[in-house]
Amino acid sequence: MTGLHIAQIGTGRVGRPTAYTIMCSGLAGKLTVCDTKPGLAKAFGEELHHATTSLGTDIEIIGCERDEEVQGADIILVSAGEPRLPGVQMSRRDLALKNAIIVRHIAEATAPRNPKAKYVVITNPVDAMAMIFKKYSGAEFVISTGTNLESLRFRSKLARNLGMPVNRVQGWVGGEHGDAAVILWSTVKANNVSVEGYAASKEINFSRNELEKYMKEISRLIIDNIGGTEYGPAASFRDIVRAIARDTRETLCVATPWKFEGLPEPVHVSVPLKLGGAVDANFFENLIEEERKGVENAAKAIYATYKETLEGLAPPK
Repeated sequence: MTGLHIAQIGTGRVGRPTAYTIMCSGLAGKLTVCDTKPGLAKAFGEELHHATTSLGTDIEIIGCERDEEVQGADIILVSAGEPRLPGVQMSRRDLALKNAIIVRHIAEATAPRNPKAKYVVITNPVDAMAMIFKKYSGAEFVISTGTNLESLRFRSKLARNLGMPVNRVQGWVGGEHGDAAVILWSTVKANNVSVEGYAASKEINFSRNELEKYMKEISRLIIDNIGGTEYGPAASFRDIVRAIARDTRETLCVATPWKFEGLPEPVHVSVPLKLGGAVDANFFENLIEEERKGVENAAKAIYATYKETLEGLAPPK
């Protein structure tokens, strides 16, 4: 058996498809799934065992109910927390304090037992929760999944609007995973030319506003009709784990700590960067001024959520 030890903490609507997708991708030799709901992780682990029989893969699977039981992992994904609810008008930021209590506990429980782990935070509001996690874990490598998912949603819709294969479009969304997401139009291309130029050459009506509205609102449609987003996030998070596990240095838009003037500490905010076993070159300086300002405004919004959440957290017992 070869491969990394990857742990998924939180096996709800997002955690389960994420763990399954990672397992199917052959990224892990050992997979720990953890959830505090009695029996859930064990039952999910059994299902994963059944799937490995079909896949013919050799992977060790462990199910546990206590975060303290996650030990010796190389990569840990944290998705435990309260989700947004169908039919309820709430933003990801509305979940902050409840989820911060959970994230803090996971940080304090896992850091001493997983000294070499790289952490990928998924719990919403994900960027502020990554800051909470880093503060209480002291871990060196803590990223949030950031706007990688928005980038996939954006490219999916852009390709459909232009009537072309999705692998012929590129472009990223930066800033916050949430209301302050920013489409980085300077990075957007279709068949290696500007989107407006391509659309004009094909006589296609093209609207930036329509794409931005779709990117920001499509998750609500999915949540209200299905109950939650599952497969899009799972694919996005698999891409992030693959980049770390295989040190691919591929360009992804995840949130890492950035220092901005006027903010007292680094803020996890998304900018396209080369991700591998370490965070490498980023493209912030390549963005146009308007986009850099948008990222900075997103950082301020994320920091405000983080600060308010931090003030609401009671001192640990």
